[in-house]
Amino acid sequence: MNALNRRQWMGACIGGLAAAGLPAVAGATGAAPAFERSAWPRSTPTPALATLDLQGQAVRLADLKGRAVLLNFWASWCEPCRAEMPLLQDLPALLGEDRLAVIALNFKEPPQRALRFVAQTSLSLPVWLDPLGEHARNWGVRVFPTTVLIDRRGNARERVRGEVDWSSREALGWVERVMAA
Repeated sequence: MNALNRRQWMGACIGGLAAAGLPAVAGATGAAPAFERSAWPRSTPTPALATLDLQGQAVRLADLKGRAVLLNFWASWCEPCRAEMPLLQDLPALLGEDRLAVIALNFKEPPQRALRFVAQTSLSLPVWLDPLGEHARNWGVRVFPTTVLIDRRGNARERVRGEVDWSSREALGWVERVMAA
């Protein structure tokens, strides 16, 4: 990613909600960064997702049907992304790994950079790759982090743009509702 594009995406990461014209709602830190939660647009089908994981293995979102999925779009240069990773990582163990999967979809970074981040942070979430940014485009991601909540049938239900405290009662309620759907 060239310097100008990186600055634009970092702006989407750090101040993207205001730049995108989205309302600011208190996020994990109580002030900035903020998040915006919305229903998945009814007229927009859930995009297919097939890519590679960090080990070079083919992975598909469709293979996770039967479990709710939190699909988190992130990049290692995005501080709000980094801040919410530990909270996302804890959700499957808390709510049931047989009922919930959390996938961290890395945006346009070389696999070595994502691997380095995983090693440095002891991240154990499955990390999938979006080397060209095509999946982010297909899913309408313009702010980092963005998390899409997907029901057990593979239907996108909600999109959350910005950093969230996933351990909060409010966020756990969103996840539990999508798990029950």
